[in-house]
Amino acid sequence: MACIWAVVPFVNMIFFTKVPIASLMNEGEKGLTVKQLFHNKIFWVLMVMMICAGASEQAVSQWASTFAETGLGVSKTIGDLAGPMLFALLMGSARAFYGKYGEQIDLEHFMTGSCILCIIAYFCISLVPSPIVGFIGCALCGLSVGIMWPGVFSKAAAYVAKGGTAMFALLALAGDIGCSGGPTVVGMVSSVLDNNLKIGILSGVIFPVLLLTGMTDDENETKSQKYQTDKNFKFNDTLHTSRCTARENKTYLRYTFFIGAKFVCF
Repeated sequence: MACIWAVVPFVNMIFFTKVPIASLMNEGEKGLTVKQLFHNKIFWVLMVMMICAGASEQAVSQWASTFAETGLGVSKTIGDLAGPMLFALLMGSARAFYGKYGEQIDLEHFMTGSCILCIIAYFCISLVPSPIVGFIGCALCGLSVGIMWPGVFSKAAAYVAKGGTAMFALLALAGDIGCSGGPTVVGMVSSVLDNNLKIGILSGVIFPVLLLTGMTDDENETKSQKYQTDKNFKFNDTLHTSRCTARENKTYLRYTFFIGAKFVCF
């Protein structure tokens, strides 16, 4: 079985070689240094948003299998398939949808709606007594978090001029901190409250709430600092690719599949 699943990342590795990679800077330009980034208030708001994006994803994803087992009374095998797999499928679908139709959708509105849907999903999981509704909440959470991580990258590229490689590396680090911190918070709260996983997941709702708050804060901070923004910044540009053409769209969807599939394998 492990060898069969190993085919997925191998195929995606081949797909990834076909994705065009655009340079972050024009020839002769230099990005901001780490010191300059640390003095930028917008950068710190984006760092907090990135932590919350990663935590919002994994706080439910890491516990979805256990929740399916205990809530629905199914076996571990069924729990693994019904929990993380459905979560990953819907998360990948959200990214594929925006990757395809991102030119027609305002990123700010899409992220705001996703944050609100994520909060609703957390409440469905933790407050509604029905196991079926809780399971649907897990699936909706996967759908809602799909745009969060790449969306923050898009906002960073639009708001912080010449952020460069250092900025994206630090944002990725913040995202990884959130991915480990979110499930940890849920687990710690659950263990303190007699292994009550629902209350533990309820504590994780703070992450999408903070992300939603951060979106308002970074918009206000950007206006005050007079950064030039582009509200229709494409998700495709987040992947550091050239502008999308009809022919290249297929390539972007392959890369989107690569992102979603890694969660299925995980």
